Amino acid sequence: MSEASSVSERALEIWKAGVKAVDSETLVRNAIQINEHSLTVCGHSIPLQGHENLLVVGAGKAGSGMAAGVEAALYGSLLKQRTSGWVNVPADCVRPLSHIHLYPARPASLNEPTAEGVYGSRQILEKISSLQQDDICLVLISGGGSALLPAPLPPVTLEDKQLVTRLLMSSGATIQELNCVRKQISQVKGGRLAAAATCGTLITLIISDVVGDPLDIIASGPTVVDSSTPAEALKILQRFVSDRQQVPDSVWSVLEADPARSPAQEVSRQTKVINQIIGSNATALKAAKQQAEEAGYEIVTLGSENEGTASGIGIELAELCLKIRDGAGPVSRPACVLSGGEPVVDLSSTPNPGKGGRNQEVVLAAMQRLWEEDLSGICVLSGGTDGEDGPTDAAGGILDAQVLERAHAMSIDPAPFLKDHNSYPCLAEVGGLLKTGATQTNVMDLRVALVE
Repeated sequence: MSEASSVSERALEIWKAGVKAVDSETLVRNAIQINEHSLTVCGHSIPLQGHENLLVVGAGKAGSGMAAGVEAALYGSLLKQRTSGWVNVPADCVRPLSHIHLYPARPASLNEPTAEGVYGSRQILEKISSLQQDDICLVLISGGGSALLPAPLPPVTLEDKQLVTRLLMSSGATIQELNCVRKQISQVKGGRLAAAATCGTLITLIISDVVGDPLDIIASGPTVVDSSTPAEALKILQRFVSDRQQVPDSVWSVLEADPARSPAQEVSRQTKVINQIIGSNATALKAAKQQAEEAGYEIVTLGSENEGTASGIGIELAELCLKIRDGAGPVSRPACVLSGGEPVVDLSSTPNPGKGGRNQEVVLAAMQRLWEEDLSGICVLSGGTDGEDGPTDAAGGILDAQVLERAHAMSIDPAPFLKDHNSYPCLAEVGGLLKTGATQTNVMDLRVALVE
């Protein structure tokens, strides 16, 4: 085994340890305890009289594993026989479970709402609004849940909602402004899923894919009461839309019907709602750190809240590796640099953006910065913990001496690929793609850089 391959394998082991720590089935299974008298979820105990039904609903890239975790936790209990459920997941995450139905709400690698997703969301709304007061509802939410749980408020259609979303995005609206409008024309977002529940207790288990873990942003907060009103959404639309005709009449009619309405007024006082985060990027980062320490590395952790641009983060990681190599870094060799969060790729910088994702662009930018360097004992790995990086079949990318040598030998200059945000074909050509398949979890991205 060459030095380059061994250092990249060690980086991958550390990355996989981080992903394993946020395994969705394990996180849920560990959050639930049951005996003949009570069901305890994240420390919240619910007395059981022996006749309650448990409904499990949800949406997200981790939904399949989370649902399996519920069934595993309930194994052998009488409550499991009174359990049913429906969870919207990507098509490649569907598998048979004994009591919970996993529904393909969108194709793999298409992170957009679909008509199938609307159908699945309607099924969930129907089930959650048919519960009895002594029933229990468990909601499973993870990254990607917003697109997997679309339920436009009639008469707004999915096409109407997508049109408004694209219009606001192209007009420069902030994510907060965009979310305000989207929540006001949805039957589930901004706490409205919880408002539809007719049971006594609703507990939401959340795997966070958002920097800072804000409950109202993760999957657009279907069980988190939103205080905004249609009047605020109207003001946002009026500020960004010069011609009223640009927005479908259905959207105007919903927002103008009751401008003061708020989801805060809609949640039943008879339903106790509990929201609990059970996994996040920090969870993965902590496990990766432990794995690296056990392997003998000095650790530099940059935290879980790194945003910025993907190319910028790639350059920063590359330069930190060089400093450590040259003895000018914060720790001595052998060193492991860990970084979490979710950077962006600004596609507006080129008229015809190519194929790739933010993690592949991190690695491509690092390659360009390290183009003239000796990468012996150095590796930079960046991967999406969900196994999906942009609309591709890769989780991210990996750079070591072998990858760089291959690029030189093939005269593949990363610069034009980086300029066109076309990282996938470049990394594919030089053997720098990281492919894991769907991991059935999602806590943003995890980056591992080693300097030996």
